[in-house]
Amino acid sequence: MKTQITNSVPARTVPTLPLVQAAMIAALYVVLTFIANALGLASQAIQVRFSEALTILPYFTPAAIPGLFIGCLLSNILTGCALPDIIFGSLTTLAGAIFTYKLRKYKWLAPVPPIVANAIVIPFVLLYAYGVRPLWFSFVTVTIGEILSCGVLGMLLLFALNKYRSKLFT
Repeated sequence: MKTQITNSVPARTVPTLPLVQAAMIAALYVVLTFIANALGLASQAIQVRFSEALTILPYFTPAAIPGLFIGCLLSNILTGCALPDIIFGSLTTLAGAIFTYKLRKYKWLAPVPPIVANAIVIPFVLLYAYGVRPLWFSFVTVTIGEILSCGVLGMLLLFALNKYRSKLFT
């Protein structure tokens, strides 16, 4: 005799595509961080991180917001960053991603939130977590690195992906 179990509460479906997009973005962020580290681009005074170019992705999809946050968090943990860098660096990426999404109507502003967020927060992280001085120098170098990573590489990525927007980000 077979017993059929019925669930009176309908199953809640989780949208698969945004979950997969967020996971892919997080994984790509980690891989690109490791590549930049291996090439020595993330350890100089002016740091150019390929993964920061991904910060324009909330322009296309809100799934990029958790993807960038988790990718940054994992990257900071796996590359041995100090605890303040893990916490505040990841939260800074999250803030930049949220504001990029909020400004998505303005294509040219897509890289501005992560540039500004990192330029303001990360020099203090470098000072308190790693003792990098002088603070003004960190403001200059972090801002230049973010302009190169988010502004230049990010906008190149935005224009490249914009051609395939309807196929990649439905």
